[in-house]
Amino acid sequence: MRAWLLTMVALAVPAGAKTIHVGPGGDAQEKLQTALIEAQPGDTVHIAAGRYALADGLSLDVDGVTVKGDGPDKTILDFTAQKVAGEGVLVTSDNVVVRDLAVENAAGNGIKSKGSDGIALVNLRVEWTGGPKSTNGAYGLYPVSSKNVLIDRALVKGASDAGIYVGQSQTIIVRNSRAEMNVAGIEIENSYDADVVNNTATNNAGGILVFDLPDLPQQGGRNVRLANNQVVGNNHVNFAAPGNIVASVPSGTGIMVMANRNVIVTGNHVMANKGAAVMIVAYTQKFTDAAYNPLPRGVSVYGNHFMDNGKAPAFPGGREIAAALGGPLPPVMWDGVTRFAVPGGGEMAADGGISSDAPGVTLNLGVQGTPPTQARPAPLPTSLVVSTRKDIVLPAALEARAR
Repeated sequence: MRAWLLTMVALAVPAGAKTIHVGPGGDAQEKLQTALIEAQPGDTVHIAAGRYALADGLSLDVDGVTVKGDGPDKTILDFTAQKVAGEGVLVTSDNVVVRDLAVENAAGNGIKSKGSDGIALVNLRVEWTGGPKSTNGAYGLYPVSSKNVLIDRALVKGASDAGIYVGQSQTIIVRNSRAEMNVAGIEIENSYDADVVNNTATNNAGGILVFDLPDLPQQGGRNVRLANNQVVGNNHVNFAAPGNIVASVPSGTGIMVMANRNVIVTGNHVMANKGAAVMIVAYTQKFTDAAYNPLPRGVSVYGNHFMDNGKAPAFPGGREIAAALGGPLPPVMWDGVTRFAVPGGGEMAADGGISSDAPGVTLNLGVQGTPPTQARPAPLPTSLVVSTRKDIVLPAALEARAR
């Protein structure tokens, strides 16, 4: 195994690759950006321990570069004085690793990749140190329109939308990370083939979300697995800016699946969330995108551990539904939406294909857009669910560089 790993590392580093060292100082902005511009494929930009006060974002558009600090508690990129609300760090190139550093108080998103094929974000901390505020940046770690995405051993706190947000991307692994005090802890949006495993989402408004939204370049989110995560105490007030879609996520939500298909929820510990432990819902807003399907389909919930959830649901009608059921919400709640009006005319119907081995409730809302206050709650039949899928596999060279 060791020989194989050394071989992979050697293949990942071109001959002649060099390390560019950057240290803290009064001209940190210029030194860092110059290093990122002058780096060549295979190079490492090493950012030494220290605090770097930055007034503008940093960008990288060179393939095959590693950006490496001395640890997220030692190398700190401080964007408190950032003048423009863009990214702290923006990557638009392929086969890039960013690791072992911290990003604090970015005016916009913390670290974003756009259009990257091969992006690894490893052993990072992204934090808004003033605590949760609607004026904080939207996303901590934000790969979008990217392929072969790895997020490993990250900590994100204080994002006003989602701490870890992977959008419109393909072949994704989010693992061994922690999202705390964000509106949404971890979110997979309009993406294909994702594994979200061995993470902790705690003290967010919503723990882990899997969404599909209309009017975006990539639609039809599917094949997402949430496995072996700790989803605990996600009861923080929702502090998203009004009008943001995530502002509608009820505080107390453990896991939410919305308008996505072929989603597996298994082996998770979901505890002490005041609302629904697992909420499976249709997109609730009106839409004009004729290609969009707002219904969740093929969602399998099995082999999870649930405890102390559902005692004070905050969504409209939630307390009434709980009272009608004679106590806390059961672990799994499906809105029971099976039909929607197709823009331009007509209606489409579909069996939600929702299966769970844990107690659940269907709200029997029927038509997309029906408010939950019109729910007719009934038990969701339990079933023995066995849904398997092959693990997501990233390029070996990228995995080797991320170790």
